[in-house]
Amino acid sequence: MSRTIWFVAGAGAGVFAMTRARRAAEVFTPEGLADRLAGLSLGAHLFGQEVRAGMAEKENDLRERLGLTLHGTPELTEGRTAVQPDLDDATNRKGND
Repeated sequence: MSRTIWFVAGAGAGVFAMTRARRAAEVFTPEGLADRLAGLSLGAHLFGQEVRAGMAEKENDLRERLGLTLHGTPELTEGRTAVQPDLDDATNRKGND
């Protein structure tokens, strides 16, 4: 009975080791490296989006607490202002300088 248990345990360990070795070898193939780099790129992109969203949220909170407005609208969307500046204001500033 104990020989059967040891045989099954050894066979299971062999299958486990072979599976792990195959996965490790797959990582170093060109396709595996490309997949890893694509995943890293996607992760960095998502992290950047989260940071920008957090910055916009924090800026909105600060503007709300300080009572500041941006051209009448304190809300920002994804790190960019929700209101575009008027071209007339920009030309008037250039003409007045």
